[in-house]
Amino acid sequence: MIRHIVLIRFKPEVSEGHIAALFTELEEIRAQVPGILAITAGRSESPEKIERGYHHGFVVDFADWAALAAYQAHPDHQALGAKLVENAIGGLDGILVFDLPVSL
Repeated sequence: MIRHIVLIRFKPEVSEGHIAALFTELEEIRAQVPGILAITAGRSESPEKIERGYHHGFVVDFADWAALAAYQAHPDHQALGAKLVENAIGGLDGILVFDLPVSL
């Protein structure tokens, strides 16, 4: 399994409602791309408070690298990615992506 972790520093003027709508679009991609096992998205509730501005994020679990590649190439993912970049502080610099192979 591949765990795709994305952390985002949204611009201050981006509302929680708009962020929720973006995460709804993400969930809709699940039905479009085979191999997506789970999607979890939201705002950090960490008691440690060391998010360093990355207060929102999501995790997508993929069956394998091929499923992640299909997701990356999918036009709905590319459109959503462009919206995330547009709404992040510093554009792409406001987004952190980490892909982790996970053995179950």
